Parts: sequence; structure tokens; C-alpha cells
Amino acid sequence: MEPSEEFIFKHKGFYFQPDLTNSEYIDSLEHFVVRDSDVFVVTFPKSGTVWMQNILSLIYYEGHRDGTAKTETIDRVPWLEYNFNKMDYDSRPSPRLFSSHLPYYLAPRDLRNKEAKVIYVARNPKDVAVSYFHFSKHAFIFEKVPDFNILMERFLSGKVLASSWFDHVRGWYTHRADYNILFLTYEEMKKDLRSAVLKICDFLEKQLTEKELDVVVEKAIFDNMKSDPRSNYEDKTCILEKGRDHFLRRGTVGDWKNIMTVAQNEKFNKVFNEKMKDLPFKFIWDLNEEI
Repeated sequence: MEPSEEFIFKHKGFYFQPDLTNSEYIDSLEHFVVRDSDVFVVTFPKSGTVWMQNILSLIYYEGHRDGTAKTETIDRVPWLEYNFNKMDYDSRPSPRLFSSHLPYYLAPRDLRNKEAKVIYVARNPKDVAVSYFHFSKHAFIFEKVPDFNILMERFLSGKVLASSWFDHVRGWYTHRADYNILFLTYEEMKKDLRSAVLKICDFLEKQLTEKELDVVVEKAIFDNMKSDPRSNYEDKTCILEKGRDHFLRRGTVGDWKNIMTVAQNEKFNKVFNEKMKDLPFKFIWDLNEEI
């Protein structure tokens, strides 16, 4: 069962959402003028993007931290390749924050000057696939796939939005020397959010007081973020069906165990081991595991 062209289209070997971007705009991003002060969050879908958007908003914007600013996170950290609010990115004041699912080879050339910062967040692919499956049930932008086995087959073969998880992670990691990049995993953020936020602040050269850091960590806890209308995308009618679940669902580690059969897990492991055997990533498959 192939994915429907109504929901994804392929350009230069990569699957995009058709209603939110087009080939010409994607091609123009090659020459996007990157400033040294820019910060890019890069992820594969369903890997903690909204979480990192929110953390960056809390770090950079005091008004977000103290609750006085009502600006939504998606406007603080807009999507590079999906500019659905039609922002003029050139006129945005520095430092500009961006989100992207782009593979390394479609990222702006300027990003390789090693001044602008890239934060790459990777999540274990079993939980990514399960999150993608659940999200597809109530998102206009995803094709509804009734059977997880169909979704898993597509996921393993790279026939989903953003194509292959394996290629995405591998591409950014093996070309890490080309960028000023910080790699984080979703699971280490779940294990110790405070340490992760400190690592992010160090990378961004942002000095927060202990009190400010406490506020960032508290507000970035999943349940608090889920209840914050600035952070959870739930009023974006172009993305979600009204009254259908939440944009932020569970945010857990190990949810794949609730849906995958033994046979599915064995097949997933086989593909994962073949494609990732030469990379040093150690993914946590359950929070009971040690990092």
C-alpha cells in the first residue's frame, strides 16, 4: 500500500507536505541567507520538535518564561520549509529561531559556515513510528493509516513524511563536521531535562540564572507544555481536526511496546541493526534502561 500523493510529494529524494510548501520554494532555500546568530532545530517528524521549540522560546524570551507574552511557539520558532504563516523571514530581528525537518543535503548552503547553530534532536525510531501512527488518525496533514503494520512497512522503507528516519539521522550525523551542531536525544531529555537544558544553554552561550533555569525546566515538562495553548499547536485548524485528541499525546519513552507485536519488533530490530550498525548512537527503548 503506497502513500497517497494527496498527503506527501517527493522532491529531490525527500517527502514533503504538498499543501504547505512546493518544489520552487524548497529549491530557493539553498540560497537562504543565514545569519551567524540564527538557531535551527532539526528533527525527523514526531521526534520532539515542539518540545525543543518550546524550550528555545523559554530560553530566549523572558515574556514566554514569565507568562506575559501570548505569542505562540510556532511563531517564535517558525518552520523554514513550511512557512504557513507567510512570515517575512528576512525582516525578523536576530536572533532568529527556526525549525526544520530538512535532510542535510537540502539545508541552506550558508548553514555550513559553522557560525549559525543547529540543534538536532533524535528519538528512538520505534516510538517515532508509533507516534506517527497515532498522529495520523487526527491530523489533516497526515494520511490516515488504519493498520499499524502498513505504517511500519512504510516507515521502514522511507515512504512517509521526511522519508527515511535512518537516512535523516545518518545524514546529519555523518556530516556533523560541516555544521556547528549539537546532537541530543529525546530520551536523554526525558531522563534528565535539567541537564539537557543546561547543555542547550551552554551550546547557545545563553547564561540563565538558577531561578530562570528552574522556570524553563518546569514549563518545559511535558504535561505543563501540553496545557499551554502557546505551545501545543491545538488551534492550528490546518493541522488538526477539531475535537480529535491532542497534538501532544503522551510524550513517553517505550510506547512502542503497547502496539508492536513480537514479529513486528523483530523485523524492526533487523532493519535498525542493518542500517545503524556503524553509527555510535545508543538509543533508549524504555526509560527503565540506563543511558
